[in-house]
Amino acid sequence: MKRLITKKLVPGMVLSDNVYAHDNNQLILPKGTVLDNQAITKLSFYSILNVLVEDPPDDLIPPQDNSRSYAARLRQTEEFKEFKRDFENCASKFKAGIEVLINDKEHFDVDSMISPIYDLIHKSNSSSNLFDMIHSLRSYDDATYVHCISVAMICNILGQWLKMSEDDILVLTECGLLHDIGKLLIPNEIITKPSDLTSAEYTVVQTHPAQGYVILTDLNLSDHVKNAALMHHERCDGTGYPARLKGPQIDFFAKCVSIADVYDAMTSARVYRDPLCPFIAIEMFESEGLQKYDTNAIMTFLQNIVNTYLLNRVRLNDGREGEIIFINRDHLSRPTIKIDNDYLDLTQHPELYIEEIL
Repeated sequence: MKRLITKKLVPGMVLSDNVYAHDNNQLILPKGTVLDNQAITKLSFYSILNVLVEDPPDDLIPPQDNSRSYAARLRQTEEFKEFKRDFENCASKFKAGIEVLINDKEHFDVDSMISPIYDLIHKSNSSSNLFDMIHSLRSYDDATYVHCISVAMICNILGQWLKMSEDDILVLTECGLLHDIGKLLIPNEIITKPSDLTSAEYTVVQTHPAQGYVILTDLNLSDHVKNAALMHHERCDGTGYPARLKGPQIDFFAKCVSIADVYDAMTSARVYRDPLCPFIAIEMFESEGLQKYDTNAIMTFLQNIVNTYLLNRVRLNDGREGEIIFINRDHLSRPTIKIDNDYLDLTQHPELYIEEIL
């Protein structure tokens, strides 16, 4: 057996120990679970950093680009290649800006980091196109920087869906960009440790919101940006950290960032696999977490995500393929699928779920 960080898990691996939530010791997945996309998404939803698995056979890890997958086809387009170049330019400017922030605060300029992000957003044909681009990027060594930029763009889209003012959308984008800055001060050997974190090490990881707030506190930034760094791991039901705040106590901008943060963590591509299906992430929010997030923000986010995939072809977990023709407003992750001449209402078939967008 071996311990792997969650980002390296692939379907088919088998858990060799129980996995519990950090906040309340709730059993998330039992020993012996054969991991599938749903299980991997669940681990990401609960921010599980690493798990113990049986030694996988060498042929379990799939090739990095399955030519049949939507993400693999997207990566071959000129549009994606241009997006990737522009995204890497964003990441480079963001890293340079963070170095200034940490070493020379007087010369920190958030506008220089936000401007290329807005350029990327404006180049995209639609919000669904932008989501596809973001989630088809492979992980880099500097994954925290990539994650922050992705969360900033998702926050920008969420702000538009919430019909925020342009000024507030800009602030929310800044919140997403700087929300995880404290994590850059956590030793990398803890973040990527290939063995179980000690209680002391996990406590160190949980200091990153407070460390981020301290870094930002005396800068000329909106209080929402500072609060987002401090509160993005708080949850409306009081199960978050560092202060176990409840709904009214949490800054609304931080509530929006928490949604974007978790969604990106669940759906982003990894070195060893393509991005996980948005419908699996949506189902995780519906079944595990609606009470954890601001009602208006999470429902606006999920409804708009689902609407972007109406009429898309999808593959179910039993291998059948069809087209999404109707969204069930009470169960967003379980639409009606047209398969040949038949109509399959997923709300009536709990054993089935959408495994992949085609």
